Amino acid sequence: MKPPKAVTTTTEEQILRKQPPSPPPQPPRVESMLQWWRRWTVLVAAIWIQAFTGTNFDFSAYSSDMKSSMGVSQSRLNYMAVASDLGKALGWSSGFAIAYFPVPAVLFAAAAMGLVGYGVQWLSIADVIDPPYSLVLVCCSLAGLSICWFNTVCFILCVRHFDSNHSLALSLVVSFNGISAALYTLGHEAIGGKSSASSDIYLLLNSLIPLIVSVLALWPVLTDPNSSEPHDTSRTRDETRIFIVFNALALITCFYLILPSSDTYLASSPRWHFLGAILLLLFPLCVPFLDYIHRALQSCFHHRSSGYAVVNIEEPKILKNVTFKLEEEYCDKLRLGDEHSLGMLVRRLEFWLYYIAYFCGGTIGLVYSNNLGQIAQSLGQSSSDSKSLVTLFSAFSFLGRLLSSAPDFTRKKLYYLRRTGWFAISLLPTPLAFFILAYSSKAYQTALLQLATALIGLSLGFVFAAAVSVTSDLFGRNSVGVNQNILITNIPIGSLFYGYMAGSVYDTNASLGTKSVVLDSVVCVGSNCYFVTFLFWGCLSVLGFVCSLFLFIRTRLVYHRLERNRI
Repeated sequence: MKPPKAVTTTTEEQILRKQPPSPPPQPPRVESMLQWWRRWTVLVAAIWIQAFTGTNFDFSAYSSDMKSSMGVSQSRLNYMAVASDLGKALGWSSGFAIAYFPVPAVLFAAAAMGLVGYGVQWLSIADVIDPPYSLVLVCCSLAGLSICWFNTVCFILCVRHFDSNHSLALSLVVSFNGISAALYTLGHEAIGGKSSASSDIYLLLNSLIPLIVSVLALWPVLTDPNSSEPHDTSRTRDETRIFIVFNALALITCFYLILPSSDTYLASSPRWHFLGAILLLLFPLCVPFLDYIHRALQSCFHHRSSGYAVVNIEEPKILKNVTFKLEEEYCDKLRLGDEHSLGMLVRRLEFWLYYIAYFCGGTIGLVYSNNLGQIAQSLGQSSSDSKSLVTLFSAFSFLGRLLSSAPDFTRKKLYYLRRTGWFAISLLPTPLAFFILAYSSKAYQTALLQLATALIGLSLGFVFAAAVSVTSDLFGRNSVGVNQNILITNIPIGSLFYGYMAGSVYDTNASLGTKSVVLDSVVCVGSNCYFVTFLFWGCLSVLGFVCSLFLFIRTRLVYHRLERNRI
């Protein structure tokens, strides 16, 4: 009798024998494609909403005319920008609204607040009514609150419809909020002409355009997130491919908006330039169809593979992840990356380092954008030059927001930087720009002003877009809604502090130095109007950069743990 053969088949060989060769991809069905395309229209609708509701970034384009129309000082004008930021401090109310009301109701409530908030300001600057200053402050707060409600609607749409790729959807959508000022500048020039000095068109567009966009976005917003096809690996790859195309289109849009500073034909024809920008915002609707054609052709010309089976390599990773989690159960101490309540958050040194870095980085850039009109005016820039600076700031803010996704694309190549390391790098251009503004010579004043504006816009955009991901990583994903609203309380505080300081220095130099009277307001002229302000802001932004470096050093282990959880 022959002895039985030894069993030499390993577990890996059994897996290879059980798994059949992967079949070639089948051409997608038209019905599922139409259903899938409608889900992408939700993302495009969120892009439209974000692109036309960042109305706080064009404040400097009409602030000088608002100051002259109301006959207020620079300090009182800055309080109007502070009032808009105070409205954002109530942004948490949108979270409660979205929990009890349907998304379209919240969307149109935001549009109604913007219509009233900017509409009253437009009636004031157009000399139709003469509202008291306190009512204008209330309207500014209402307009700022409407922006938070619009943002919440877009965040909810991205999370509900793109569960597996919600981070890519959020970073892309938030990026488009930075181009609002450029779009409204193009719209102003298309209506009133490139040399138009009237700024009341800005406020009219700010009040009407978000309402019109909300009506256009209603059909995609009503899409049921549960009507999409079930999640699978191939669908996730298809989504990632389309997100790459969308980001490439966003970069094209960014550089297209910088054309006003060039000598191209589009730059000299505002209507054609504005029409081109609208077409670039509409083109993403075609991308899913082009991807469908690509996949259909790929399935027709696909050759069968060589017969090698695909081994499921996820099992060892899952086991490693489970083992690592079991090791963590023995540690009862709350660490960064776990869910943080309000009490736990304020006791964290890392939170306060993060808070100061944001306060001395992104918030200063926002206040600079609010004062950009008066800064350009004090340096002898014309009204059209001021609008070009607003467009430049908006375009580079958009570029900075797009670059905030760099940690996700370079996670393996630049692993040692982490997300907080990128956050620290993004704060470097801000102090450099302020010191350039403070010590710029008159011969190169215009060019250096443009350079500094571009650097601050780039830094501000990166900080604003990256902050949500950093908060989620350090203090818990489920608590990010509350914790992020706690973090951005530094915006109204910084807006009040920095704005009051800049307005006081401006008014003091206007009374002591060179000045001119425009209607009922006093305008400061000369580099001394903001010299002390630029030095002060530059030193504070250096402090913010130092705090971000300490934050990076203290959070390296956190990202090491997060990376091990991904393996």
